[in-house]
Amino acid sequence: MPIEIKMPALSPTMEEGTLAKWLVKVGDKVSSGDIMAEIETDKATMEFEAVDEGTIVAISVPEGSEGVKVGAVIATLATDDEDAAPVASKAAAPAPKAEAAPAPAPVAAAPAPAPAPAPVAAAPKASGDDRVVASPLAKRLAAELGVDLSRVTGTGPNGRIVKADIEAAAGGTAAPAIAAPTAAPVAAATPAAPAAVPDFGIPYEAEKLNNVRKTIARRLTEAKQTIPHIYLTVDVRLDALLKLRGELNKALEPQGVKLSVNDLMIKALAKALEIVPKCNVSFAGDELRKYSRSDISVAVAAPSGLITPIIVDAGAKSVSQISKEMTALAGKVREGKLQPHEYQGGTASLSNLGMFGIKQFDAVINPPQAMILAVGAGEQRPYVVDGALSVATVMSATGSFDHRAIDGADGAALMQAFKQLVEQPLGLLA
Repeated sequence: MPIEIKMPALSPTMEEGTLAKWLVKVGDKVSSGDIMAEIETDKATMEFEAVDEGTIVAISVPEGSEGVKVGAVIATLATDDEDAAPVASKAAAPAPKAEAAPAPAPVAAAPAPAPAPAPVAAAPKASGDDRVVASPLAKRLAAELGVDLSRVTGTGPNGRIVKADIEAAAGGTAAPAIAAPTAAPVAAATPAAPAAVPDFGIPYEAEKLNNVRKTIARRLTEAKQTIPHIYLTVDVRLDALLKLRGELNKALEPQGVKLSVNDLMIKALAKALEIVPKCNVSFAGDELRKYSRSDISVAVAAPSGLITPIIVDAGAKSVSQISKEMTALAGKVREGKLQPHEYQGGTASLSNLGMFGIKQFDAVINPPQAMILAVGAGEQRPYVVDGALSVATVMSATGSFDHRAIDGADGAALMQAFKQLVEQPLGLLA
């Protein structure tokens, strides 16, 4: 029996995607684990692997197709014991359905719970024994991430567990729960049809939005419309931190590690959240989620748009470890190779525009998180030290807080703790 290859859910919030590129063609033989296509999700371009062995007998969705719904048939595979020719003719019929996927507009109307099956039902068993049906790559990834395969529902052919199922089970459960209640206002606020915008006779070039940019537009509109922001700013003296950074970089030079100011800011925010746990929370409708770990999402500019890779448990990691992880994650961002578990989740965010000379700014909260810290440039300013006017290197840092979850006094306590950690940076090494 031919196997229908369906559009996978490569992230918990994915409902449709763009089939960016086919890496196989009709007639090619594939084995489990072979990369078949590149699929653009709402966050990144990801590789799609084969889970069965056989011959590609039909490609139902051409590369470049947008708005392909999760679960739509994109290709057909004949196993080695089947006649490929008749299968190809049968497989051609479903093609129009796959290509008739709705335009991207419905994405904004339905950012609610993820279409990927929830990892609660028992995984399918291979016939004749109790073995879980999963691709080799999925098994390896499950072992690395500590995911119990028996608790994962497969979305691959014949219910087989694939890599995307493991990634969804490992790290993608927090965001959808809070995004659901705000689906209606988001849909109403993001039509932005180019034809409806007058050009006033000004020459321009229209560039179609990619999935990442559409997601940014939807989520930021949601954040500003549904989250009551409160902004708190402190001026922070950097001289002691810059001196410590120089000393640490000399000591770490043999290891090939070079700390950035941003690495130290990540650590300082994580430690401040541990000191003021009332800010390490998120608003979830009728409950307040209090996190026992500080996972810091760090805003990074990518060619396709802004994305926020995560330093997991940053408060418990050394600054050198944070630096190594950020270097690796930033490289993946530039290459479009971030995996879902590397950008989904986080308990608070950090955005640093100091390298552009920006003095101070107010960042938009990244839902479902309840706070984001915006860091400006360090600059020489007149500053009162021990009652006397002097010159110091000072930066402005602004915290944006979800006032439904965090009171102004608690936000102020967090900013005070952050300021103290940066101005007395030996606490970052404790």
